[in-house]
Amino acid sequence: MTDYESIDFSTLDAASEDEVVTHSLVSDVTLPSGRVLALITLHNGRDHTRPNTLGPRTLTELNGVLEELRGRASAGEIQAVGITGKPYIFAAGADLSQITALDGRESALRIAQRGHQVLGKLSDLGVPSFAFVNGLALGGGVEIALNSTYRTVDSSAAAIALPEVFLGIVPGWGGAYLLPNLIGIENALEVIISNPLKQNRTLKARQAYELGIFDAMFSPANYLEDSLAWADGVLGGSVKVERKNAPGKMEKLTKWPIAIKMARGMLESRIGTVPKSPYRALELLDKARSGSKAEAFAREDEALADLITGDQFAASMYAFDLVQKRAKRPVGAPDKALARKVTKVGVIGAGLMASQFALLFVRRLQVPVLITDVSQERVDKGLAYIHDEIGALETKGRIDGDEANRLRALVRGTVDKSEYADCDFVIEAVFEETTVKQDVFREIETIVSPEAILATNTSSLSVEEIGSVLSNPERLIGFHFFNPVAVMPLVEVVRTPQASEEAISTGFVVAKNLKKNAIGSADAPGFIVNRLLAKVMGEAARAIDEGTPLLTVEKAFAPLGLPMTPFQLIDLVGWKVAAHVQDTMARHFPDRFHASANLHALAELDEVVEKDKSGRVTGWTKQAQKALTVGKTPASENEILRRVEDELAREIHIMLEEKVVPEVEDIDLALILGAGWPFIDGGATAYLDRVGASEHVFGSTFHTPPIRGVAAR
Repeated sequence: MTDYESIDFSTLDAASEDEVVTHSLVSDVTLPSGRVLALITLHNGRDHTRPNTLGPRTLTELNGVLEELRGRASAGEIQAVGITGKPYIFAAGADLSQITALDGRESALRIAQRGHQVLGKLSDLGVPSFAFVNGLALGGGVEIALNSTYRTVDSSAAAIALPEVFLGIVPGWGGAYLLPNLIGIENALEVIISNPLKQNRTLKARQAYELGIFDAMFSPANYLEDSLAWADGVLGGSVKVERKNAPGKMEKLTKWPIAIKMARGMLESRIGTVPKSPYRALELLDKARSGSKAEAFAREDEALADLITGDQFAASMYAFDLVQKRAKRPVGAPDKALARKVTKVGVIGAGLMASQFALLFVRRLQVPVLITDVSQERVDKGLAYIHDEIGALETKGRIDGDEANRLRALVRGTVDKSEYADCDFVIEAVFEETTVKQDVFREIETIVSPEAILATNTSSLSVEEIGSVLSNPERLIGFHFFNPVAVMPLVEVVRTPQASEEAISTGFVVAKNLKKNAIGSADAPGFIVNRLLAKVMGEAARAIDEGTPLLTVEKAFAPLGLPMTPFQLIDLVGWKVAAHVQDTMARHFPDRFHASANLHALAELDEVVEKDKSGRVTGWTKQAQKALTVGKTPASENEILRRVEDELAREIHIMLEEKVVPEVEDIDLALILGAGWPFIDGGATAYLDRVGASEHVFGSTFHTPPIRGVAAR
């Protein structure tokens, strides 16, 4: 077993001179019984905009404090140790900026071992330890709690999670062993693997408490006082701690291996076998049912060291940095002071997409929202959908009754366009045809004020052409959402040559107020995301047209790691929509985009593909088989993959030359936020560099120097 105390960790500290240290501030608290609890408060000296993190120097300071407290416990000066965080934040886990700076596997192994050495002391102080989780707790923050003897949580804590798998690593400071042995294997699989793969889902305090991660939960009003009183009761024996989800012997013998096997099958079905971290986490969870804690910690050390030095973690950190920093400061956004104030929103249309817009605008902006359509019946149907969705939010406890009533009162429907006269921001969600959208804006421009901003949600049409019928085309922007509107975090703000700075600024500010990430795009066919997805779907359709079996095509795209296979995605967005997008792209770029007659034939069918329970495509329907006309030159999986990689590299290079976006990072950010491109790829360009496609197509990589882990194909 690893003797952590004999390891020299000084090189870690020496390499972390720029770390924002989270200090361990100690104060003695005399409990009602007279017992003394030494309370450690984690605080980095910054406000809530910079959460507590755990870097090498932070761990060194905490280690010294715990050693001192162990001595005091031995001397009988204290009867317990507690650890809590600064207001609203317990700890956001490891300091990723310090981990990404580690040089080589030996340093990566040392940070894993250091975390185990220090956090492991919380269960070896000679007196009970209590984690009082008073706010945000992620990764290593949760592992501080897991290494403690007992745990309480503030019911208002913002988020609790072990997100490591999402970032290409694993919980490596005890989480992969301690959590399943605390709450059972099925619950642990949900927290450690399933939630990170669901767009990094986090737990609310009550969810974490009900899973058994915490022994008690208290309201924020007197959280620390109640936690200290509870701890005193535990120490005195008047409070009995029961852990109903802790696994028994039978679960470990029977249920545990079955759960692991099912989870492995789920992973292979959902994400393929390219991502490393979910499978490494699964191995750790499997082995956690037997053996000692010391053995488990040693396994975590090795796993974390392997993954930290791998290319998937490097790519994940690049993607993480884009989402955490670049997304919050959009490149090319005009001064926000130029934005027009939005006090009333008009939505043209009352179908599903338009109704989703209206719901989002009213919920986030809290201003009156007006919808319209060609008939009162359609308007009423849209309003009914919005009211039902507000009711669902109330039922789930996400809003209270008063807010639900207020939101319903803010949404109105009409067939009288004159009521749009006082709208400041009008967005259309009508049929995807240029003339239809032009008719909408030609009419509405004569009604709204000259200062009102107009927005089109077109996914691929020319915004400039749509606005060519306007007297004031400078106020029209593209404002492209992704479906489902409530979930997908991206909005493409499309700038035409005529668009004013005020209109563009308003688009960015509105997107931010909607809690969306905005990325600016030039008015180019397909903009950013759909242009590249059209390339993916077009290459998939080309392979089918050549005579390649459906499942061969689906499997060929697996190394990309996208959340959906090409035909699963087409089936979701709709075959007619996919055919329309492909036609649009092929019309503009006939030498680069493939338009498939088969897509149009399949679009006329009620059912095109068969799927299994997980939603994966398993084959064509009989109708589809009859409708297809295919060639006799099928491509292999490798040929298809090579083609799509090269074509993506070529198209991205052209988009950068054409200034569709300012920089390559905006391409990756758009694909991560709008297409679910996996963090472990670093978006598209890091992946294309890594497999050699960018070098193969135009003789250089997108990133100089390339993101770590780049290797020739």
